[in-house]
Amino acid sequence: MMKLAICNEMFVGWDIERVFEFAASIGYEGVEIAPFTLADDVRELSKARRNQIRSSANSFGIEVVGLHWLLVKPEGLHIHSPDESVRKRTEDYLKALIHFCADIGGRIMVFGSPKQRRLIEGESYTDAWERTVRTFSNVMSEAERCDVTICIEALSPNETDFINSVQEAIKLVESVSHPNFQLMVDVKAMLSEGRPIEQLIFEAAPYLKHVHVNDANMLGPGMGETDYRPIVKALSEIGYDGFLSVEVFDFSPGAENIARQSIAYLQEVLSEYGLRS
Repeated sequence: MMKLAICNEMFVGWDIERVFEFAASIGYEGVEIAPFTLADDVRELSKARRNQIRSSANSFGIEVVGLHWLLVKPEGLHIHSPDESVRKRTEDYLKALIHFCADIGGRIMVFGSPKQRRLIEGESYTDAWERTVRTFSNVMSEAERCDVTICIEALSPNETDFINSVQEAIKLVESVSHPNFQLMVDVKAMLSEGRPIEQLIFEAAPYLKHVHVNDANMLGPGMGETDYRPIVKALSEIGYDGFLSVEVFDFSPGAENIARQSIAYLQEVLSEYGLRS
C-alpha cells in the first residue's frame, strides 16, 4: 500500500510539531522535512531537540519520511564545484544531514537542490559528472551506517541544467553504485520530459525509492490538469509501496487548503485501484 506524506515548507511560520498534528488530523501518514525550515545549519540542532522532533512525530502517529531541499542552507555549498574546499564542505554537510535524518527517524534524503548542482561557468559536463559521482560516493559509508538512502531527483530544465531526465538520474545511480544511493521521481519534473509518465516509472522501477506528487502548475495533485490514474496504476504495477509525498511550489491557496485538496484527490484515486479503503 502506498502511503501519503506532505512536505513541511509550505506551512510557512508553523513549528514542526504543529505540522505533524495538522497532517495527522487530515489523514497523512508522513511528513517530509526541509531542514532549512528548522535551522540554517542542522548541526545547530541539539540532540535534545532532535529527540523532541522524533517524539512529537511519534505522538501524532506521523512517520518522518526524511529530508529534501538539502543544500538551501548554509550558503556556498555545491556538489561538483571545481573548488575542492567547497566540495569538502558540501560532503561534510551531507554527512551532518544523514545523521540528522536518522536522529529524527527519517530514512530518505531527496537530493534536488537545483542551485547547488548547476554547471559552473567554464566547467565541462564530464568534469561535473565525475566530481558529482565522487561527492556522493564519499558519503555513502555514512549513509549505510545510519540506514539512510540518498535519492537523486531529476529536475526540469527550468530549474537546473544538470540531471534533467529520469535516464540521467538512473545513470548517476548506476555510477555511484551503492545500495544507499537510489532514485526518486517528481511528477512535475517528469511532465517536463514530454514522455509518458508511466514509461518513466517503469524505467525507474529497479531503483525507485520515493515519489513527489504535484502538478505542472506548481500546485498539488488534483489542483491542475494532471490525471493521476495512470501514475498510480504504473506505481502499483511495479509494486511501489513507499510514500507519495505532496510537494508544491505555489503556496498562494494556503497550506491547509493545498493539503486538504491534495489528500482528498489522492485518496480518491488510490481507492479506485483498491489501494485505499
